[in-house]
Amino acid sequence: MKSVLIWIMGLLLAAGLFLAVAYWRAPVWLMDRADRLVSGDQGVERVAEGLSFGTHPRLKLDIWAPRAKGATPLPVIVFFYGGGWHWGERDQYGFAARSLAARGFVVVVPDYRLVPEAHFPDFASDSAAAVRWTQAQIAQHGGDPARIAVMGHSAGAYNALMVALDPQWLGTPSPIKAVVSLSGPTDFYPFTTDSARNAMGRAPDPQATQPVNFARAAAPPLLLIHGTADTTVRIRNARNLKAAMDKVSARATVIELDGVEHNLPVMALSALFKNRIPVLEESVNFIHEIQDIQERHDADQGRRIPDSPDR
Repeated sequence: MKSVLIWIMGLLLAAGLFLAVAYWRAPVWLMDRADRLVSGDQGVERVAEGLSFGTHPRLKLDIWAPRAKGATPLPVIVFFYGGGWHWGERDQYGFAARSLAARGFVVVVPDYRLVPEAHFPDFASDSAAAVRWTQAQIAQHGGDPARIAVMGHSAGAYNALMVALDPQWLGTPSPIKAVVSLSGPTDFYPFTTDSARNAMGRAPDPQATQPVNFARAAAPPLLLIHGTADTTVRIRNARNLKAAMDKVSARATVIELDGVEHNLPVMALSALFKNRIPVLEESVNFIHEIQDIQERHDADQGRRIPDSPDR
């Protein structure tokens, strides 16, 4: 009887947390706790916590991975959280890391400097440093440095897009093989919100803050997932970046989620909301597709026999 009561209390608590998250815009940490309560650890674990990738105290990251790992290195996702460039903590996004790691990825979740201490281009600089660290170190944690994707929500999607599109951050060829943007701001100048003005307003050239201006033929493929009812970052951001990528014959795919607002795409990475919209499935399938294409290309290149210099 006692065990039944405990089970019922746990169920009621989970239901209460679900309602708080869904309807009362509860803090992200509350959703992470609710997700953990509902889904458990999903067969994954945090294999490293608080690793430094720079000298600033905030430049630390966590790594999540499947508990059962084989000898073959796993593909990697570097996940950047959102928060208007002025709030957010990596330990609040365990729900995203667990869900992605459960699909067979090593997941890196870095912090980055925030307003008011930091301003553009600090967010991009920190994000690039996290990707460089990942490329250099992830093999020690079971990840494949040749198969790195970046993903983010809102301001974090901006960070992911900037380091993937603007070659000043990671050079060419980029270590990034694919990008998934959830509700990402890509074309938002003139700045109309306090978050954007505070983060980007000091830039000498505001156009240099806009991912849409860095569409290029050599960019990694992009998946832009965006809700049509998003009033925080309008759907035109995804559409405009898609159009810019099309102009240079680069791959960008837009998935428009009818009636979906700003936060649900990242919430849909959690066990609580993954059945509401197929963000997790679409993201994972896209990354696998792009990485499979890259592997086939690399294999074809390796099979080619160079022409003899005597020919």
